[in-house]
Order: sequence, then C-alpha cells, then structure tokens
Amino acid sequence: MADHYYSKKPSTASSPRELKESVRGTELSFTVDSGVFSKGGLDFGSRLLLESLEEPTAEGRLIDAGCGWGPLGIFAAVWYPERPVLMVDVNERSVELSRRNADRNGAARAEVREQDLLEGLDAGSAAMIVSNPPIRAGKEVVFRLYEQAWHVLKQGGTLTIVIQKKQGAPSTKAKLEELGFTVETTAKKKGYFIFRAEKH
Repeated sequence: MADHYYSKKPSTASSPRELKESVRGTELSFTVDSGVFSKGGLDFGSRLLLESLEEPTAEGRLIDAGCGWGPLGIFAAVWYPERPVLMVDVNERSVELSRRNADRNGAARAEVREQDLLEGLDAGSAAMIVSNPPIRAGKEVVFRLYEQAWHVLKQGGTLTIVIQKKQGAPSTKAKLEELGFTVETTAKKKGYFIFRAEKH
C-alpha cells in the first residue's frame, strides 16, 4: 500500500507543529504532523461537521472513528464532558498525536486506541459515532465502517459523517438507509454533506 494517512506506520518524516483551532466559541490547542490526515490543520469538512454536530438523546459513549490528530473527538469531549469518548485510528502517529492532544485540552474521559475502525467493539456499546471517513482507503473500507457503526450503536444512537458529493455522498446516503438508518442532511456547503444517521 502506498503511504497514505491510513497506513499503520507512516514513512513520511515527522515534522510536528503547534496550532490553535476555534469552533463554536471553543478554542483548543493541537499538535499536528506529517503522515496523518489534514496535517495543515482542521479541514473544511471536519469543521462543517463540528459546527453542525448534534448530541443524541441516547446515553453512552461517543466514538471518533479514524480520529487523525483528534479534532472531532476532542472538541466533542470538551463539549459533552459527561460522555466517555473513544478515539480510534490505524495510524500509529495519529494515535500518539490524539493522546497528546486529548491530554493538553483536558479531555479526561477520552481514550485513544490503535485499531482498524470499529473492529471488535461490542454491539450496542455507543450512543454516538463521528467520522470524517477514510475515503482514499476505498469504498469497501468506508462501507464497512457504516456496517460496523450499525452494529456498535445502540437504539437511538447516531452516526454523523462528512462526505463530498464527488466522493460518493449519494451512494453513502443510500447505503446508510439500506442498513436501516434514518438519514438527515444537517449541513451542506461547497459540495460537502453532513449526514446524521439515527439507528431505530
């Protein structure tokens, strides 16, 4: 496999830098690095997802699937401090960055694990999953994430994702509905769609 952000061990030389990101009036500090997704800072799609993120009524933990350097999971952990947060990524460098970033922003209930998406997680063990899915890993990988999300979410739980129209937003919506989710488009801008899929 070519060296992408979903490689387990990035071969790109590490070149960490510090930055601040502000969303919905919350400013947090992060370390970012080469060899991970969106190394230049918070990407447009993730920002749109965070700006439109809604908390579900279901109680329980939140999972950031494919967390990169951690912005989705860490902002959510700060906004919803009563929820345990699990952040997962297959990329070792992403996992290390997310751990460091969770600590520096006081996200005490955030746990970061190196693992392949939602592999091996218990059925009905999450109330909320957020993801900027690894589109470059291919449709098969992304659709596996949606199938895993259906399994891992409890009734009333939600999966919130960002995807561009040109990267398959229509087929994503169809797949989620096929799995049984009720899908709502909560934001749409510059070709990016935010889907909030609720499990019933």
